[in-house]
Amino acid sequence: MAIMRYKPFAELDDLGSGLRLFQDTVNRLLSEPTSRPWAPAVDILETENELLLKADLPGVEMKDIDIQMENGTLTLRGERKYENQKTEGGYHRIERSYGSFARYFTLPETVNVEAVKAEFKNGVLTVTLPKKELAKPRQIKVEVKE
Repeated sequence: MAIMRYKPFAELDDLGSGLRLFQDTVNRLLSEPTSRPWAPAVDILETENELLLKADLPGVEMKDIDIQMENGTLTLRGERKYENQKTEGGYHRIERSYGSFARYFTLPETVNVEAVKAEFKNGVLTVTLPKKELAKPRQIKVEVKE
């Protein structure tokens, strides 16, 4: 009896088979600008008096941004629309993502929801979440008795 080498992925060695079809399908899905989901990058910074949420939203217009607060959750929704420019040439590469997005952030109870502000400048959305007076740190002097 001859010994045969076991090759569990032998069918994948032939790129002309189903693997090529799978690769082409995945590449096509990922290259179409409307099929890739995206979410903006967000930084959250805490200072002594507030929380600052900064979201990068290049190419998004203010009218396409929606900010809501409900039950201790800040919801940031929006849409970056695909710029379908009619030119004589065609794209060589499309890497930016387009479409709708939604980000959800659970807020601590220390946030004063009545005083939240938002500003949109140069493609950056800044949401200022002030802290309640009770949540701000206080310094207490300790007296030493001799």
